[in-house]
Amino acid sequence: MLNLLASLRETDPAVRITIAKTWKVDIDSLNDADTITALHTTMTDPASAERVWETLSDSQRQALQTVIGFGSGSGKMPAAMLERFHGKIRKLGRGGVEREKPHEAPHSHAEALFYRGLLYEGYENARTGAQAVVYVPEDLLAVLPTHKTQFDGIENAPPPDAALPVDDAFAPRIDEIEIDDDEEIFNATTTIVDDMTTLLAHLQIYNAELGDNGLGETDIELLLPHLLDDNLFRLRFLFGVGISAELIEVQDKAAYPRRAETRRWLESARSEQLATLAAAWKDSVTYRDLWHVDGLHPEPTGWPYDPVVAREAILAMIRDFTPPEQWWSLDDFIIMVKEMEPDFQRPGGDYESWYIRNDAGEYLNGFESWDAVEGSLLDYVVNGPLYWLGMVDLAIDAARLTAYGRAFVGMDPWPNVPDQPESIQVSTDGTLTVSRRVSRFDRFQAMRFTDWITADPVNGYTFKLNAEGIRRAAEQGINTGHIEAFVSRMLN
Repeated sequence: MLNLLASLRETDPAVRITIAKTWKVDIDSLNDADTITALHTTMTDPASAERVWETLSDSQRQALQTVIGFGSGSGKMPAAMLERFHGKIRKLGRGGVEREKPHEAPHSHAEALFYRGLLYEGYENARTGAQAVVYVPEDLLAVLPTHKTQFDGIENAPPPDAALPVDDAFAPRIDEIEIDDDEEIFNATTTIVDDMTTLLAHLQIYNAELGDNGLGETDIELLLPHLLDDNLFRLRFLFGVGISAELIEVQDKAAYPRRAETRRWLESARSEQLATLAAAWKDSVTYRDLWHVDGLHPEPTGWPYDPVVAREAILAMIRDFTPPEQWWSLDDFIIMVKEMEPDFQRPGGDYESWYIRNDAGEYLNGFESWDAVEGSLLDYVVNGPLYWLGMVDLAIDAARLTAYGRAFVGMDPWPNVPDQPESIQVSTDGTLTVSRRVSRFDRFQAMRFTDWITADPVNGYTFKLNAEGIRRAAEQGINTGHIEAFVSRMLN
C-alpha cells in the first residue's frame, strides 16, 4: 500500500479540506503541492497524531483498530468488509463536503475515519481479481497512539515502539475441538479410486447416454448398485472429475473412456490415482460446485463465477484457518470465513448481479444471503468433494484433515503410499473374487467379460464368468482366447 505522502496525493482535494480542518493545518493560501507537504508534515508528528486520536469516539477507534489488526496486523482490509462492519463512506464533492461536514457529522464510523485522513482507499490483486481495500499508511500508523484507550492512563501504556496489538477477533486459526468417544465418525477412504474404475468399465461396455446432469437415468440405475458409495451426488461428482481428469471423453451426448489416458491411470499406484483425481477437481472449470449445492439453483446468465478461484480460496483458508491435525468445527470455519474473507468467490464483492434461486424460487441477493450461498458452498465442499476425495474425516459439524488432505492444501508433501497388490481369486464355478488391493487395471479388464454380482467396501467385488459376460466381451472385440489367457495369469 502507498505511504502517507503518496496517499495524500491520490486523495480528492475536497477530502484534503476536511483532513486539513481535522489536523488544524491552514491551507487557504497553499497550492495542491504545498497543501500535501503541509499535511504530511503535521500528520507524521506524534503530538498531532495523538491529539487527533483523542478526538475519536470509542467506536471510531474500534473501527480503526479493526483495520489495523486485520490479517495479523496488515493495516488493511477489504473495503466491502469495512462497510459491512462499520458503515458506508459517502463520496462527496467540494459542495457536499461544505454542506455535510462529514468529518464533524459522519454517517458512519468508517466515514469519520476517511474524512479525517486516518483511512485511505486503494486496490490490490485478490483471488477474485482487483479488490477495493482500505488501509492505514505505515508511516501514519507509526505515530498513532494505538496502544492507548480512553480508559488507559499514560503511565500504563507501553512504549511507543511496542508491537501493535492484533485484534483477537481476527485471530488466524480456529480452535481445535474434542469429539466424544460415542460420536459417530466417518473416516475418509480412497474408494473414489475404486468407483472411478467401475465407472470407466461401465463406459467401456455400454453406450452411455448423457442427461441434463451428466449420466442418463438408465446408466445411473445400472451403476449405483456396483459402487462402494451409492450417493447420487457423488456419482455426478465422479463423472465430472473423470471428464476433468481427461479419463472420460464426451462426444455427441455420449461418454467413453479415453483409451491411453485411462490405461495410464489404471496402471498407476492408488496414491497417484487419488492425486490425479484431486488435482482434476481443483483445476476443473467444467464441474461447477455451486451448481451442485443442495437448495441452490444458479441461473447461467453470464455472471462471473469461476469455480477454480473459489476452490483455491477455500483450500487456502482451510490451510490458514484450521488446526493441521485436530478436529475443527465446520460452523466455526464458516463463521471465520464470513469475517475474514467473505468475498472469496465474488469479484469486487458483488452480491447483486448473481442469479441464484432457493428451493422456493426466491433470488438470493445481497450480503444477507451470504449464509445461504457462500456458507452452503463451504459446507458442500467439505462434506462433499473433500470427503469423497479422502481429504477429510467427518463427524457431526466437524472435520479433520487426513494426511492426503494436509498435502492437498499445501501443508505437507503428498504421501507416496506403495501398493500391496493381490491377485484375483478364480473359483471352479467361474466366480471371481476381487479385493480392493487388486490392481485397478486387472479389475477393469475382468469387468469387461463378467457379470457384476456384488460390491462391498470391506470384502471387495465378486464377478461371474458366464455366457452373458462372454457375449458382452465379444461385442468389445474380446475373444475366449483373451479371457483364457487372463484367467490363466490370475491362477499362476
